[in-house]
Amino acid sequence: MLHEILLSLSGHPSPLLTTTHSAPSSILSPPEKALLASVAHLSDIHCKLLAHTASISSTHPSSICQAVATAIRSVHLAAFQRKVLQVEEGILKKDAGSVGAYNIVPLTGVVGEFAPWTRRMEWFLRVVDVMRGRECTGATVIDWLCRELQTGYVDVEEAAGSLVRVAETAWLKQVSGWVLYGRLPGFGREDFFVQVVEGDIEEYESKKELLPAFVSTPTAASLLFIGRSLNHIRVKGISSATSPELDLLSSHLKELSTLKFPINSANFSRVIASIRLSLSQTTLQQLLPLSKVVEILSLLRQFFLLGRGEFAIALISEADEKIRSRWRRSDNLSYEKRDDWGNIVVKDGEVSAVLARTWAEMGSLQGHDEDQDEDELLELARDLVQLSITKSTSATPGKSPSAANSAIASTPFRNLLLSVPVALSLQIPSPLDLFLAPSDVQSYSSINAYLLSIRRAHLRLTDLWKITSLRREHPAPPGPPYGSSTTGRNKVLTLRQRGKERAATMRGVWATSSAAVFFLGETEAYLQGEVVEGTWTGFQNWLTGEPGSRPTSSKSQLEDDDDIWLQAARESTASRTGISQTHDPQSLADAHKRYIAALASSLLLTTSSFTDPLYHLLGQIDHLVALVHRIYSIWQSLDLEADEGVVDAFSDFHKEEKDVREQMGLITGRVKAAIEQLIKSLRDIDQEKEGWDNGFAELVLGEEGAYVPAKVGRVDRLLMKLDFGGWFDDGRTVGDDGSEGGSEDD
Repeated sequence: MLHEILLSLSGHPSPLLTTTHSAPSSILSPPEKALLASVAHLSDIHCKLLAHTASISSTHPSSICQAVATAIRSVHLAAFQRKVLQVEEGILKKDAGSVGAYNIVPLTGVVGEFAPWTRRMEWFLRVVDVMRGRECTGATVIDWLCRELQTGYVDVEEAAGSLVRVAETAWLKQVSGWVLYGRLPGFGREDFFVQVVEGDIEEYESKKELLPAFVSTPTAASLLFIGRSLNHIRVKGISSATSPELDLLSSHLKELSTLKFPINSANFSRVIASIRLSLSQTTLQQLLPLSKVVEILSLLRQFFLLGRGEFAIALISEADEKIRSRWRRSDNLSYEKRDDWGNIVVKDGEVSAVLARTWAEMGSLQGHDEDQDEDELLELARDLVQLSITKSTSATPGKSPSAANSAIASTPFRNLLLSVPVALSLQIPSPLDLFLAPSDVQSYSSINAYLLSIRRAHLRLTDLWKITSLRREHPAPPGPPYGSSTTGRNKVLTLRQRGKERAATMRGVWATSSAAVFFLGETEAYLQGEVVEGTWTGFQNWLTGEPGSRPTSSKSQLEDDDDIWLQAARESTASRTGISQTHDPQSLADAHKRYIAALASSLLLTTSSFTDPLYHLLGQIDHLVALVHRIYSIWQSLDLEADEGVVDAFSDFHKEEKDVREQMGLITGRVKAAIEQLIKSLRDIDQEKEGWDNGFAELVLGEEGAYVPAKVGRVDRLLMKLDFGGWFDDGRTVGDDGSEGGSEDD
């Protein structure tokens, strides 16, 4: 019987313990049954632990869980097995502690030897059950074990401490490969907190759910930055002859070796911050000087944020010319082939050609300019900036990954330039990819499409005034002798009457177009002159360490002048020399992301209640401009028919004129309603303070030198300019001919 008990405790199930002894003829007494039940329970737990730990050690996707399971099996279960052998050895040697008089081995004493193991083995089974969960990760096991250190039982606390050391050691080995060499773990990548982002460009992201609780959010960002920087340096073959890389590696290893288990959050953050600062002040600062950072950010400001107005105008002109050429080509097709819309849709090569012609136009404008810096920036942009059709899998056309990962609204402004979703992109050169991420470029693309669509609508509307004969026409009498005849005078009267009718038709169009031009002009001036320029000035001053790094409005400036302590702190920060040298790549990346977020918020690009009606307005403006050009073409054809006798037998221009006039009346009403909706949206934003009070924190003690986006742009100031008087509530209606009733002040 003792032999069966010891075998069962060693992990070999015994019929003596598994068989029920409830029959009256059982040879076991009730006390013996109770003792054997406790032994059977311990044996069952041991068998389960052996099976489950073997399965976890060989098949679990997490290397941390495998390490914990292996430690349970090889350390704690091995210790239990040694205890079984020790008890067996005592019985065989007839030790007085195990064998009584007459060589009797009391069952109570044998069972009592294993009683302290029951609670410990039950706890090990709980650990195994946690690791067998469907969504168990290494971080989950570490956090669970750390909580188990507070159970209050000494034996459980010791077991939990040993497993915490094993789990955190396995996790730290993975982190060491990433922090020291920029390499992802060879096994268990799915369980590591750094994951590769799917896409054409290899990029990494940090998964918060895969991080233990002792890793703070700033520390996680530092971990991602360190490994990402080392990976880019290694993969792209970047090297620095002056950087003592071996010395850095040894010093970083010493820093990691100072960590004690269980890992303390503050100590871990201190070690990672020290490694990041050491790496930034040596290798990365030499690879990424401030001049390169300022250069690429200036390029983004000039070409993506429309700092160079001539670039935007040239790009819009070339895009419009491409669309017109495609429609002219479709008009020249035979009637049977006009259903082939593939001849109208712009292709990838044509999109690239639009940008190429834009660069050529920019080069011709710079031909007589002796400013060498401008030429260098233009050449750099020519090499790095691309225009391409976006192939988004989102349900919303034109919604980029950056818009999905941030608060930028998904309004598809990029569909307006070429009638297909196109976007400017930037090929990030190395080593600028140490601080500039593809997601940042996607955010710039969204902002560019937004600003460019407003500029495009403004230009298209103002171009209507260039059609002089459509805007004003007062034909003079023909020369003698025909002009002095009755027929000549009647001809002049007929032409003038026709001009008056057409002017009446266009009166409502010109009034609505003037209002739309005013709205777009003031909105564009606000977005470009106040928001973009003010935010960029503050960020540029922070980069270069120049004073005045927090541009504010006059009101906020007066409020700040009253706070002499805050003013003194800012002056002290601005007076320091070499502050720009402390901007390591991660600080630059974090500040740049805050700059982009502040810019998008201040531009109202994160407020869909404004961007959606704005997109609707821009679409209606395009429709209105197309109708104006169409009716001008119709009137030219009617003039040829009436004055010169040139008749087109395949067209009914009188019917087309009537249809277009009706559509113009409808569209002018829609444009007016869209402007009214946008004004209402701006009022709502101003009341809720969503557009300008972005929650930007003031300068906080302990964060001296950190970039804080300036509060620029006030929606209420824009609303004061967009005062249309009684245009929206005067009760006037647009007639079928497109004309409006009212005074000439419209």
